[in-house]
Amino acid sequence: MASLDDAKAEDATLIDLHGKTSIADAMVITTGRSSVHVASIADRVVKALKESGRSAPSVEGLVTGDWVLIDAGDVIVHVFRPEVRQFYNLEKMWGADRPTEHRAV
Repeated sequence: MASLDDAKAEDATLIDLHGKTSIADAMVITTGRSSVHVASIADRVVKALKESGRSAPSVEGLVTGDWVLIDAGDVIVHVFRPEVRQFYNLEKMWGADRPTEHRAV
């Protein structure tokens, strides 16, 4: 979260995923003002993750800068341009209480 503040990311939201899915423990969703800003935010987050001793995260979407997904294992970071964030509205999908997921036996 500190690296997002340093990069001037806007409207950062942290969603606790415990009990909602097994893909990660938390999801961070934030916005950059332009494609260049989105890519810059993502670069800063990746650099901070590496400096903290974590292995290199998987990164998708860095070239276009509309939506960059950073998969750091237990935390997933989404960096969007404003209109792309509004279109996908991940906060609504993941922020609300979801019914318990059942696995087929």
